[in-house]
Amino acid sequence: MTMGEAQGAGALERAEGTTVTPVPKAPSPAGSPVRVAVAVVEPDDHQRERLVTMLGSSVSAFAQLDELVTRLSGGIGVVVVLGPSCADESTLAMSARIGAQYPNVAAVLVTDELTTSLLQQALRAGVRDVVTVGNDPAVLAQSVQRVALSFDQAASPPPAAPVAAGPDQPEVPAAPADEESPECKVITVFSTKGGSGKSVLATNLAVALARSTDRPVCLVDADLQFGDVAVMLKLAPRHTTADVLPVVDRLDAPLLDSLLVTHEPTGLKVLPAPLEPAYADQITSAHLTKVIEVLRTFCAYVVVDTPSYFNDVVLGAVEASDKVVLLSGLDVPNIKNLKIGLQTLRLLETPEDKLLLALNRADSKVKLDVGEVERTLQFKASCLIPSDVVVPQSINKGETVVTFAPKSGVAKAVTQLAESFMPAAQRPKRRR
Repeated sequence: MTMGEAQGAGALERAEGTTVTPVPKAPSPAGSPVRVAVAVVEPDDHQRERLVTMLGSSVSAFAQLDELVTRLSGGIGVVVVLGPSCADESTLAMSARIGAQYPNVAAVLVTDELTTSLLQQALRAGVRDVVTVGNDPAVLAQSVQRVALSFDQAASPPPAAPVAAGPDQPEVPAAPADEESPECKVITVFSTKGGSGKSVLATNLAVALARSTDRPVCLVDADLQFGDVAVMLKLAPRHTTADVLPVVDRLDAPLLDSLLVTHEPTGLKVLPAPLEPAYADQITSAHLTKVIEVLRTFCAYVVVDTPSYFNDVVLGAVEASDKVVLLSGLDVPNIKNLKIGLQTLRLLETPEDKLLLALNRADSKVKLDVGEVERTLQFKASCLIPSDVVVPQSINKGETVVTFAPKSGVAKAVTQLAESFMPAAQRPKRRR
């Protein structure tokens, strides 16, 4: 038995008294330290000892996840730090099973190099955060603190109902109800065919809008089964749309804001899709509409990414939106599906002035020009997005085109589309 395994044999019970001090940017609701157990799982002795040193002597250490399972009691929250050697399919699958069995256990994955595929795999396994620590122990400590805070917030009881004023008590005035901001615009991005670049457009549009205002901008991933927004922005969310379900009856701006993850490079707020497709059936159009209504109270713009088919959630998003961007590629299947989609929206009496047409890869030499597409659809295109290699390059780097290649034709087209949603006074003047 190595020294690390000896520490793990009984340290988890001792670690139940471990106190994790919240980071200043995310204090606990009560302003008090959050009590959790912290366990490191890493087969390699050197790596395990290194992680333990970063987190402190009171941390438990285990060589394998199954050793940790025998020590779990289901009591207080446990933050499991998975070392670099745990970034394999079988270990992440076991971590997902543990998370499903013990709701108060959450994992943080430490990796030497963060790739898009690894991030996606970790998110599917329910890992709360993926970090590359290098030689900076503060990065890992802050990640553990954020996860610890999520336990504290989940355990917080709902606000008590106001007590009626008695004869000896002054009456406490009720807080004013949130009012919908008339300046907020909700924009849904929809396509009737997968692979058309819908999520790429939604993420880039949201980032372009976020960079144009000091007020919050939120991107909602309503592709509830296979949403990729979190992966495309290289986010490791602590909360998803599924976390709205238990609190939907008391959902307000502060509570919803606490469920959003911030894209640090741009300040964009994101509500990711659930990590498990099974949650998609539990989220209804009414849930999404409620989310949009609350976001309207504090956001300047809300961008909704959708799946490539009509369902109640998509129709609810369309109805709740100020504008709907319909995206299509320059190929016959795309155009055929979009024409059917337009007919469906017209049958549902969706106002024509709510709809915008965006054509992706509009400069492709495919013997199908923009004018022909517009005549077929009986709809004029508002945005022409050129084909460019910077799109797959930015996706693989976990960035948006508007930040990765701001001078590219794609970035300029998306930026102009974003400007069309802005008030006239905020639009930059362009040279003619």
